[in-house]
Amino acid sequence: MIIALIIVLAYLLGSIPSGLIIGKAFFGKDIREHGSGNLGGTNSFRTLGVKAGMIVTIMDILKGTAAVLLPDLFGSDLHMLIAGVAAVIGHMYPVFANFRGGKAVATSGGVLLGYVPVLFILLLVVFFVFLFLTKYVSLSSMLAGVFAFIYSVFTGDIPLIIVVGALSFFVIYRHRSNISRIKNKTEPKIKWLSFNK
Repeated sequence: MIIALIIVLAYLLGSIPSGLIIGKAFFGKDIREHGSGNLGGTNSFRTLGVKAGMIVTIMDILKGTAAVLLPDLFGSDLHMLIAGVAAVIGHMYPVFANFRGGKAVATSGGVLLGYVPVLFILLLVVFFVFLFLTKYVSLSSMLAGVFAFIYSVFTGDIPLIIVVGALSFFVIYRHRSNISRIKNKTEPKIKWLSFNK
C-alpha cells in the first residue's frame, strides 16, 4: 500500500505543469499554444524569456529530485529510482495538463541529482559543451542522455544502469520530431551561447 502511494505521489509530482503554471500566472500565456507547443523548459525559454525559462527548468528538475526522496520520507524500501521514473512519466504525460507534457530532460536530471549528484554535475558540463559546439538544445539533451548511460554502465549499479537506460530512451523518443528537423536542417539553433559577440 505504501509503495503504491509513493508511486502515485511521485507521478503527481512529475505531473505538476511548471511551464503552464508560470506561463499562465505571470504572462497570461498557455505555452502549449506557442513555440513548439511543449510544456518543458526549452519552450518556456523561447516563449516566456530567460528568467521564466530558468524558473520552469529548476522546478522541473526539483520534481524529479523530490520524487526520489519519497521512499526515504515514507520509510519504504522501494528503490528511489522507481519513484524517479514515476515522476518522469508524470512529467511526460501529466494528468494536470491533459497528458501533454515535456520531453523528460530536466526531470530526469532531477532524478539523477537526487540519486547520484556527481553524474548530474557532469551532465550539466556535457550538455553545455555540446550546446556550445552544436547550438542545438535537443541534440545536446540527447547526447547528454547517451553520456549518462555510458557513465552508469561503468558504475556497475544495476538499478542505475536500467533506469538511466530507460530515461535516455524517453529523452530520445520524445525528441523524434527534433531529430527529423535536425536531419532536414530546420531545427532552431540557439544564438546566445557564443564567444563571437
